[in-house]
Amino acid sequence: MIRNKISEKRLLDPDLIYKSRLVNLLISRILKVGKKNLAKKIVYKAFQIIKSKTKQNPLTIFEKAVINASPTVEIKSIRVRGSSRSIPIEVKPLRAILLALKWLIIYSRKRRGRGIVLKLANEIIDAKNKTGRTIKKKNDTHKIALSNRAFLQYKYKTKKGRNLPKKDSKSSRPIKRVEGKKFSKKDRKF
Repeated sequence: MIRNKISEKRLLDPDLIYKSRLVNLLISRILKVGKKNLAKKIVYKAFQIIKSKTKQNPLTIFEKAVINASPTVEIKSIRVRGSSRSIPIEVKPLRAILLALKWLIIYSRKRRGRGIVLKLANEIIDAKNKTGRTIKKKNDTHKIALSNRAFLQYKYKTKKGRNLPKKDSKSSRPIKRVEGKKFSKKDRKF
């Protein structure tokens, strides 16, 4: 019996027109209910609109948009001593790209207007220009991470998974320390 087998990350094949794995990631994220041909049509038409609006290569614009929208830090909530804390965690490069693609798709669907093709094209152009709701989401997560950096100490947990101070062996309450002096049970006032 094989135990603790580490599964290998499978890379998607590049798409047929632009020969880019990033475009194929976008296609696989945008599809709903398994209709991949429809997702390909949406992405390729959006790239044609980008090309007609900007007169530049749509692949380079899309790559710049993903780089601009990818976060460096994300927030993870952990429950500590009965209250939940938002802890900033550094994002790995692949996870950052996947978050950027997710936000691009979510906020392109929420845009006003007709047709996902035009909305996706406009969101990609806005992300390339460092405007739009995708960039706002990235900046908001960075602000939250900055404000919660005091809770970074909870990122590293003990073996039991709790961040509690050391306890006195006789009682269940934590030991209070004042200038290196231990309080006995008699000195406690609670």
